[in-house]
Amino acid sequence: MVVGAGFGGLYALHRLRALGLSVVGIEAAPDVGGTWYWNRYPGVRCDVPSLLYSYTWSPELRAEWRWSERYAAQAEILRYIGHAADRFGLRQLIRFETRVISALYDDDAGVWTVRTNRGDCFRARFCIMATGCLSVPNTPDIPGLADFAGAIHHTAQWPHEPVDFSGKRVGVVGTGSSGIQAIPVIAETARHLTVFQRTPNFSLPSRNRPLTEQDHEQFEAGFEAYLESLQHSDFGRVPPTAATAPIPARDVQWTRYEALWQEGGGAILYAFPNILTHHGVNDVACDFVRAKIREAVHDPQTADDLCPTNHPLGVKRICVDSGYFETFNRPNVTLVNLRREPIERFTPAGVQTSERTFELDMLVLATGFDAITGALLAMDIRGRDGRTLKEAWADGPRTYLGLGVAGFPNLFTITGPGSPSVIGNVIANCEHHVDWLVDCIEHMRRGKLQTVEPEETAQHQWMDHVADVASRTLYPEANSWYLGVNIPGKPKVFMPYVGAGYRHTCSQIAADSYRGFRFEGGTAERHRPGLHRDGSQTCEPDLEGN
Repeated sequence: MVVGAGFGGLYALHRLRALGLSVVGIEAAPDVGGTWYWNRYPGVRCDVPSLLYSYTWSPELRAEWRWSERYAAQAEILRYIGHAADRFGLRQLIRFETRVISALYDDDAGVWTVRTNRGDCFRARFCIMATGCLSVPNTPDIPGLADFAGAIHHTAQWPHEPVDFSGKRVGVVGTGSSGIQAIPVIAETARHLTVFQRTPNFSLPSRNRPLTEQDHEQFEAGFEAYLESLQHSDFGRVPPTAATAPIPARDVQWTRYEALWQEGGGAILYAFPNILTHHGVNDVACDFVRAKIREAVHDPQTADDLCPTNHPLGVKRICVDSGYFETFNRPNVTLVNLRREPIERFTPAGVQTSERTFELDMLVLATGFDAITGALLAMDIRGRDGRTLKEAWADGPRTYLGLGVAGFPNLFTITGPGSPSVIGNVIANCEHHVDWLVDCIEHMRRGKLQTVEPEETAQHQWMDHVADVASRTLYPEANSWYLGVNIPGKPKVFMPYVGAGYRHTCSQIAADSYRGFRFEGGTAERHRPGLHRDGSQTCEPDLEGN
């Protein structure tokens, strides 16, 4: 069973079916796409270049598809995912508009019992959780939100029909990536836009442009080298040379940053190997971006409010924008600094801060996600001896390589906590995890092995390593969703892996007879009863992968 039909889930369905396994996908949405199905807010687009934010495993797909822009918008990405699903006949494997409620491991039979909100019950030997890192919206707990009389839209649950801002007084809460993308577009038609900002964020210009046939041909010509670079590069992670890299002079840094600023995109993060580990280097990068903000924004107080001062550059996922800072020069846009005047409550007519009342017709919540673990913990997942995943992760998520959890046999987590996941190119990370787990399942079939799970000791050592690597960087200095601090009560644990050589480590572990994983043999009991929607115990279909 594969839970989720985003990029990772679709590729898992494709690979597992090719092994001859019986496989079913479960997807809460009416169609494929994952986060790209739900996030339809104005201005939404990917922050990774389109040619890189694509599947690498199908030459046919690359030959058939042409991206229109350097940074594709949501609608185009969704069409791409849909085309891939149709091209490889994957929709027929998926139960849409279905949400997993529980997944319970049967110790005696060695299989998972999976139940859905539609009354379905399945028995599956393997559960592949492709639930996505950014799939559970976070709605702030502010008094009076339910009292607001106008329309409320969350960027992560945007309606499919167009939202008309014309003549409306609109409030946007949140200036993370979603807010930074939506605010310039909303401002174009709104009567007035009020932006409620708690924490200013660094953002870099995208310099988006149309892609040409020559762009695609050049990418294809260098494709093999690109594939090789994925195996060895530390794109999005801290390179091994960071600790010993020289400290470049301020003027050298400034010149380099200026060139990358004009080029557009997030390349400033890779300008110098120690930019995410050395305060002296990062401070210059921060000064450079703050200078650019002050150049772009005419009002000195507004510019000052938009300048981040409480975290280094790049330790929150960097934002890539199209005219974000310039938007605050518009006469119909107001910035409210919630550090000076926090929101006290929502009212039927708008928002009450500690100093003012803002009358609004519409409210947009750009307040992000319960990231990385939210979707997994929303389900009742119980492993050996009935232990829940919530209990196992009470002090923060614990995995081995971000792929498996001790005590939860034959459960794989695609881009789970403890892996690079949201650091860098998520599609490339999804493909790597799917390829690794498929190889593991093939290894089990050859050896007639029934279950696999991490050893407690290996898992403990890996998570200690994840924490140690993060502690040697600037990442933990920001109160970011990487640490889960945006969710009240969530343990403060840095969840992604930001060390070098992750793919090499995974390959070495597999080559060393899957060091740190425990396998069990024997023949699992087979269950072949029919599908029921009445809550009875019999389940279908047989997904044990004979």
